Amino acid sequence: MDIRGAVALVAGGGGGFGAATSRRLHAAGAKVVVCDLDEEKGRAVADDLGAGALFVRTDVTDEQSIQAAVDAAAELGPLRIAVVAHGGPGGPRTLDRESRPAPQESFTRVVGIFLEATYNINRLAAAAIARTEALEHGERGVLINTASIAAYDGTIGQAAYGAAKGGIVAMTLPLARDLAPSGIRVVTIAPGTFLTPAFRNADPEQLDAYWGAAVPFPKRMGRAEEYAQLAQQIAENVYLNGETIRLDGALRFTPKGGNA
Repeated sequence: MDIRGAVALVAGGGGGFGAATSRRLHAAGAKVVVCDLDEEKGRAVADDLGAGALFVRTDVTDEQSIQAAVDAAAELGPLRIAVVAHGGPGGPRTLDRESRPAPQESFTRVVGIFLEATYNINRLAAAAIARTEALEHGERGVLINTASIAAYDGTIGQAAYGAAKGGIVAMTLPLARDLAPSGIRVVTIAPGTFLTPAFRNADPEQLDAYWGAAVPFPKRMGRAEEYAQLAQQIAENVYLNGETIRLDGALRFTPKGGNA
């Protein structure tokens, strides 16, 4: 796909993976709709990008909010790319130190924010992409979702998070098959340990030393720009479809996490 002139919707575009991807796709010539619940961060990214960028406050757990963002993207031009990269909670351990069970609603909330929201964004964005004119090879667009290596080897306390991210991995191929007649590809990125705003003001060198020690190569945490680079490559390569790509430096989590 030629990104120039296409419209990209980025859920979670105000920070971390989403902000880096918004900047990367915009630099490649796309118009970008930055979608985020955090109005300050999302608007800051869109304002920084300038012409060809738009911020839409979006609650990924609300269908009407997602639809409004999709509609805004479609008004800018042909919606070709939808990137789902929003963050959220990870949930508690199944039993606490006194062997009390975790609240069921904590599991439901994590699955709702990650898995259900991803599907909701996918189906609504796909409907808009399907109405665009077909490009070379009959392609109309691509959905890029975000899982985690926790989908494969989740650590202690990641039952809910691992289930949600595992669901995103599991639905990648069925979605790609569902949407193939419309010329829409579906690809998922499964990141390892990445240096994102979730770590706030922590020293990157200290974080690399702690978390990067378990990464075979390169021995550091990933950078959001590397996620964004892969997102662009997925958008551009029409033969990438129905696949989940691990982006983790060959890291495999142990029971206590990547640092153990």
